[in-house]
Amino acid sequence: MASSPFSKETLTLLFALSLLVHATFGTLICENLPQELCAFSISSKGKRCLLENYAGANGKVGYQCRTSDVDVGRMSNYIEKEDCVKACGADRKAVGISSDSLMEPQFTAKLCSPNCFQNCPNIIDLYFNLAAGEGVFLPDLCEIQRSNPHRAMAELLSSGVALGPASSDSSFSMVAAPPISI
Repeated sequence: MASSPFSKETLTLLFALSLLVHATFGTLICENLPQELCAFSISSKGKRCLLENYAGANGKVGYQCRTSDVDVGRMSNYIEKEDCVKACGADRKAVGISSDSLMEPQFTAKLCSPNCFQNCPNIIDLYFNLAAGEGVFLPDLCEIQRSNPHRAMAELLSSGVALGPASSDSSFSMVAAPPISI
């Protein structure tokens, strides 16, 4: 795994400067964030920031922070604290936004831990919505994770809880499925 070209002190300084700029101008633009602060940040327009890769002119892969189409709704102008990134087992170097990590028992254990679930609403909101997109109710996934961590997501997906394709019917509403017994 390649190490970051930035030292911990440099990242801390960048974070402090970004907070100062954010506080001064009141506007967080994803494209202006350094890649080390991109993932799990929310723009001033309430859109999630995401890290994307691109092929550089020299053939090397480069990374840039972009504004996604994903609306957060309840939050804006927000850079996730490093404490939450660590507590939830999240990865700021993750490219894009994906539910794939929900299939990893170690990640789900950290995400469902009280330290993350009760203290990091931004990350929980993101993964709640990603799980819902897979037809899974995150609190149910966390309950199964506590009782059988190696089979949590597989059990939920194979149990029939996962919804089929979303209907174009505008009256569709998501209702939590009853708890699953294993």
